[in-house]
Amino acid sequence: MKLKSDFITQTIEDSQFLLSVAGRHFNGIIRSNETAAFIVDQLKEETTEAAIVDALLREYDAEREAVEKDVARIIDLLRCNNILEE
Repeated sequence: MKLKSDFITQTIEDSQFLLSVAGRHFNGIIRSNETAAFIVDQLKEETTEAAIVDALLREYDAEREAVEKDVARIIDLLRCNNILEE
């Protein structure tokens, strides 16, 4: 899975914003915290949910179960808004 090609991110100060440049799939902006931004960045290339979890665990000192829940929640949000290519 990965972000659809008509989505871009822009970082302003400490926030990442995800938006559609085509406007066909999603008509809005998603503002990401640091963890969500990391997940979105991983999705700029083809990846899996498990690979994102592993990357987060390498980057942050966190419990696997908590990371898995966070990744699943963010991916579900992106799926619900038709932002992912699968």
